[in-house]
Amino acid sequence: MAAPMELFCWSGGWGLPSVDLDSLAVLTYTRFTGAPLTVHKISNPWQSPSGTLPALRTSNGKVITAPHKIITHLRKEKYNADYDLSARQGADTLAFMSLLEEKLLPVLIHTFWIDAKNYVEVTRKWYAEAMPFPLNFFLPGRMQRQYMERLQLLCGEHKSESEEELEKENPASLDAFVFSHLVLLLQAKLPSGKLQAHLRGLHNLCVYCTHILNLYFPRDGAEAPLPRQTQAGPEAEEEPYRRRTQILSVLAGLAAMVGYALLSGIVSIQRTSPARAPGPRALGLAEEEEED
Repeated sequence: MAAPMELFCWSGGWGLPSVDLDSLAVLTYTRFTGAPLTVHKISNPWQSPSGTLPALRTSNGKVITAPHKIITHLRKEKYNADYDLSARQGADTLAFMSLLEEKLLPVLIHTFWIDAKNYVEVTRKWYAEAMPFPLNFFLPGRMQRQYMERLQLLCGEHKSESEEELEKENPASLDAFVFSHLVLLLQAKLPSGKLQAHLRGLHNLCVYCTHILNLYFPRDGAEAPLPRQTQAGPEAEEEPYRRRTQILSVLAGLAAMVGYALLSGIVSIQRTSPARAPGPRALGLAEEEEED
């Protein structure tokens, strides 16, 4: 019998299953698909088999680190959140995810890692308290430098639905990415939070995030993924326009939020030549620690 898959990700905080954007996106996707795996929520990346988080150890022992590669592997294992999308809807999903990375990811990096007040009082404070000694003295600063380099690369390379609607539709990979990007801004207690205040005024996006959080990450802390219906049996009649309308509703709210951030001067991004990203470096392994 093959060993179960194992997912290593950053532990939770601020009322969220994970405080890390990439970990949160992968966790949400696995809940949407009901993928059977063991989740290790840790605050020491050296306890991951790759030395980084998130990381997936497959049933054959292979270790995958990049979030999009983890999701691709889950799809190959037939845990696909997009199986019921048409070809056009799939293309729209890829386009919207690219837009999300180009427009909203730089705003998130700036909010949590570049804004001095938020970084000192929220981001660095959480990681310094969660990490074991002596990692808490140097890893938060290293992570900040890595996010700054990631922001430079992004700037150099890139030129709402209701609760009832969400219950009727199976959430897709785009929902996982949108949710993970927005819910961090909603939940964190930011001392410098003009963009957060604006986001909280967008009712549809708030309901969208709150419903996913309560439905797939219940407050009782249960780790078992909710069951998901498979594609067995005759396919239901396709409703492309309905799904597309729901996606456009969420993306319209996103566009309004990002536009507000840029026009009001909360975030100002200057394009620079891409910085060379640091190469991956294998880190030492430590004893596994699973959060109950």
